[in-house]
Amino acid sequence: MEMKLELVIVPVSDVDRAKSFYADKVGFNADHDHTIKPGLRFVQLTPPGSGCSIAVGEGLTEMEPGSLKGLQMVVKDAEAARELLVTNGVNASEVEVFPWGSFTYFSDPDGNTWSVQQLPPKP
Repeated sequence: MEMKLELVIVPVSDVDRAKSFYADKVGFNADHDHTIKPGLRFVQLTPPGSGCSIAVGEGLTEMEPGSLKGLQMVVKDAEAARELLVTNGVNASEVEVFPWGSFTYFSDPDGNTWSVQQLPPKP
């Protein structure tokens, strides 16, 4: 049986601020923004080339804003990803190199944390 993770809800306190951060600063595609009814808004954003999206909104989760830690994206070039983030105003860490990959880290305005990994070359 095939199973795919295709949506992760990210808890935020300000939906418009989060949408702007992920779309304008991180570079995600803003796929949907629907207010279903008062108190229920669904915004879906997808990293370029990803099969998994995130959702921010109102009435989507009971998680506290900023409580999601350790989301991870994989890129071909961690230095280029960091440069894009920093150029767009994201406070991304310097790239750290480990045997299992090169990483840069950042947080969204609520404190949800992300890592961006470049996989090591295959032997």
